Amino acid sequence: MRVDLDDMASPKIKPPLHPEFRPAVLWNRAFREIVEGGRSEPLVIGLERADGSVSRHETRVFPSHLSDNVQLEATLRYAERLVKGLLWMRGGCRVIIGGSAEIGRAIRKIYSRRGPRAFDAGLMTTAYGKKFVVEVTSAGSVPPALEKTRPLGRHLDGCRIGFDLGASDRKTCAVIDGETVFSEEIPWDPRNQSDPAYHYHQIMSGLHQAASRLPRVDAIGGSAAGIYIDNKAMVASLFRGVPADLFRKKIRKMFLRIRKEWRVPLDVVNDGEVTALAGSMSLNANRVLGIALGSSQAGGYVNEEGHITGWLNELAFAPVDYDPGAPVDEWSGDAGCGVQYFSQQAVFRLARVAGVELGENLSPVERLEAVQELLARGDRRARQVFETIGVYLGYGLAHYADFYDIGHVLILGRVTSGEAGPILLDKATEVLRAEFPGLAGKLTLHLPEEESRRVGQAMAAASLPVIPEAEKTESSRRGQSK
Repeated sequence: MRVDLDDMASPKIKPPLHPEFRPAVLWNRAFREIVEGGRSEPLVIGLERADGSVSRHETRVFPSHLSDNVQLEATLRYAERLVKGLLWMRGGCRVIIGGSAEIGRAIRKIYSRRGPRAFDAGLMTTAYGKKFVVEVTSAGSVPPALEKTRPLGRHLDGCRIGFDLGASDRKTCAVIDGETVFSEEIPWDPRNQSDPAYHYHQIMSGLHQAASRLPRVDAIGGSAAGIYIDNKAMVASLFRGVPADLFRKKIRKMFLRIRKEWRVPLDVVNDGEVTALAGSMSLNANRVLGIALGSSQAGGYVNEEGHITGWLNELAFAPVDYDPGAPVDEWSGDAGCGVQYFSQQAVFRLARVAGVELGENLSPVERLEAVQELLARGDRRARQVFETIGVYLGYGLAHYADFYDIGHVLILGRVTSGEAGPILLDKATEVLRAEFPGLAGKLTLHLPEEESRRVGQAMAAASLPVIPEAEKTESSRRGQSK
């Protein structure tokens, strides 16, 4: 069974530097095709979040009481990767496995404190402030879906500051009534900094730079990698160098402190959500999946109504490759997840495979720029790096389309700079046309102009806060008194 599935999941368009790539979308479809050709039973997965919202996913698997060991192993592999992907796309502090009790108990063990997915369970506990649990029940007992949505951003009035915090650079812009009058991109190294004061002063420096270009500041909006609830940092890779006790004392409420000090409305949300918002605003369209290829992978989604959901959309941790030898994420310890395929980390990994030597003393930004400079000079090895990521992207988008209703995809981030961006989109389009022609006709890929690729998230982030009328009057007075 495993050999058949892995053979069936072999892509028509092979990544030049990763011929062993086994796209999740092809493996999952191969599994379902075999299951549907014989006897099967339902598997229903429910994911409940702290606010009571519920996501529900229904599929079918081999009947556990009739399956041999090979079929059970294939079902468990399918179910575990499906749960992992749903957790990071949808989010949940309570997972309900409806169907096979054997599969449910296996998932519970895998996602236990000592199981191989303890990292995922732990981060869900931290993100939602509730102990993560896996419950096992019948397929008919999984609760119905209850999705909650809300509008996000699109406020362009007044004098605003927007910022976007990445792991290799921070971006800030100043906006007056929807027009960007200033933007900057400053390299920094937050992941290796243990002192919360470093993060605070770096962010404040960017805000002051933008404020100096405005007659006054009415509102501040920001995006950052991680999970943010009510402007509190719950989980964030940017701050993983900060010890846990200092994170709770200094980082978790840092943006609340900044809001108090600036005395204006301030909102901070996940960078993926702002990527999707940027796409929706620039395209004047909805059903947008935004993907930012930066130091990590950020994802966000705007639905048909132009709203965001309560989903996590942390695609960096969602599996996209079922190759047994897939690269491992250094943070989560899991293999085949998006961060190793759609980020600077993918560029560095593939550059080594291609034989490109990058100086150990170079910063991540400098290493990426070195590969992109080689590409600009016509280096075939560098081109293969971005062609490989483009193939990944095509199969990744088909995989995401199994879980999101997508009409448009916006691709942003430093990895797309220069000639790399068009190569990524060309290869992704080639994959969609060759393997998924029905989807290719419904999905439009977008690559913004160069400046928007780099600072588009900061610009969209500036539109996050609502400025109450009373605040407009007061901030106007402050501006006149300068």
